[in-house]
Amino acid sequence: MTILGISDSHNAAAALLAPDGTLDALQEERPRRIKNYHEVPTRSIAWLLDRQGLKAADVEVLALAGHLPIPPLDRMGWITLFRNSGRWQGALRNFLRQTPLRHAVRSDKRRRRQQAYEALGFRPDAIRTFEHHECHAATAYFGQGERQEPVLVITVDGSGDELCSTVSIGRDNRLERRFATDWSHSFGTMYAVVTYMTGMVPNEHEYKLMGMAPYASPSASRRMADQLHELFVWAENGDPTWRRRPGVPHTMHIQPALDKIFFEQRFDAIMGGLQLFTEEMLCELVRRAVRSTGVHRVALSGGVFMNVKANKRILELEEVEDLFVFPSCGDETNAIGAAYLARAERDGGGSIRPIDAFYLGPEWTEADIEGDLAPHLERGTLAVTRPAAINEAVADLLVQGEVVGRFAGREEFGARSLGNRAILADPRNPEVIRVINEMVKSRDFWMPFASSIIAERAGDYLFNPKKVAAPYMILSFDTTEAGGRLLKAGIHPYDRTCRPQVVTREANADYWDLIHRFEARAGVGGVLNTSLNLHGLPLVHRPEDAYHVLLNSGLNYLAIGPFLVSKPARA
Repeated sequence: MTILGISDSHNAAAALLAPDGTLDALQEERPRRIKNYHEVPTRSIAWLLDRQGLKAADVEVLALAGHLPIPPLDRMGWITLFRNSGRWQGALRNFLRQTPLRHAVRSDKRRRRQQAYEALGFRPDAIRTFEHHECHAATAYFGQGERQEPVLVITVDGSGDELCSTVSIGRDNRLERRFATDWSHSFGTMYAVVTYMTGMVPNEHEYKLMGMAPYASPSASRRMADQLHELFVWAENGDPTWRRRPGVPHTMHIQPALDKIFFEQRFDAIMGGLQLFTEEMLCELVRRAVRSTGVHRVALSGGVFMNVKANKRILELEEVEDLFVFPSCGDETNAIGAAYLARAERDGGGSIRPIDAFYLGPEWTEADIEGDLAPHLERGTLAVTRPAAINEAVADLLVQGEVVGRFAGREEFGARSLGNRAILADPRNPEVIRVINEMVKSRDFWMPFASSIIAERAGDYLFNPKKVAAPYMILSFDTTEAGGRLLKAGIHPYDRTCRPQVVTREANADYWDLIHRFEARAGVGGVLNTSLNLHGLPLVHRPEDAYHVLLNSGLNYLAIGPFLVSKPARA
């Protein structure tokens, strides 16, 4: 049975689950070169079908994530939506949600959505929709390996199908929902509102607030968090649900209330307080969920769990024996969740394989690489060599202090670079942070970089007493003395925590080999890793995108396939 999962909300994506259980997936932003693209992912669909030699009519189930289509918004659209949310336009919008007009608008959106997929050639009887948080829960449950013993599955995001959180039990390839919280109480939405209020892009720059939070005064963060806690109250009977206190507006329209709390407060205190509040809310949610169900093995998904600092606090809870966070657990992965649910409906879910690596996108041939490179060679804007061993050449450059782009193997899915579309550097030298920011990334000065660490050295660099697997940069850990010293440029400079990708030979033998060769030269089994892209653009997709980064930045070297490409002056 061939199943195509679709998430057509912000950061649209498609995932194809083949009859043999093979999973491929692609985010629409990559081929379109539009960050967080939000509409039907036609190019991703085309690549997936072509890869399997299929036509749209051959797909047995087209699994759509979410019953309620979200209006397509670009970056300015989100800014406008949040700008108006605290004004009369937001109040009007909230009022209209309570009228019969709401049902007519939703029915029309569903009809137009159905027509859009039928126009692509999908059979009407093949189209199924699955609830948003059920898709998140499916990624968390089916993405991990335990199916016999019960697993506590928790989802939290800004909103989806009018919910912001669910608590379920997964067992024997089935999910049973126990609790849910309405999206009007969403502190994930409130986090986005604060992102807008601090001059950043909501639903995109929340990670910047998380990065600034450790710099705030602990006492200022505490005062701010306490005031935010006063906006909400937990269920008195101990259930893992919460609500706004009487008089507190829907969190999408909470800006006026926050204006009063934030008046004359420092920006770092606001960010620190919001982060502390979020960590404490999530920890209380997990504690209550464990107490209510008696299950201590926890799996998480939903956009709020992209917050790696909160995930660290959850992992450290005594109530949590084991933790799995689905990699890149925003709405893009709901394409995978919808495909999982469709498969579980048809065969019980026993054929769904746990996630073992997240390289789900295209891999380009040498001919593709050379074809895109040829015009640049003709113009003399780039030069190329073919080293006897590309990983040896890259390791030598890193030891010499060079920053190197890497384009190899299959493309990563999700928000994190996992080494195949990456910018790499020696993590021992903190000066490289400034170099990368000035050369390529244009990142805010306070934002930390991450590290890729070979599995054999993870115990030397990270405190991980529960031995939780960390291959996806979705968890963070305190560092040991050696980790803080040897990975100095690839950890948070203030609190010395690390958001690692622990690389095993089984998951990515070629990347593991590169880091191993670097260790032989530098004495450190890890490298600084950040995504290969220019500021404001998605991760590179095809070879030409990588050449564009090289030509339009201060980057001097790109390892692409077996080739080392450079600017002529450095050839």
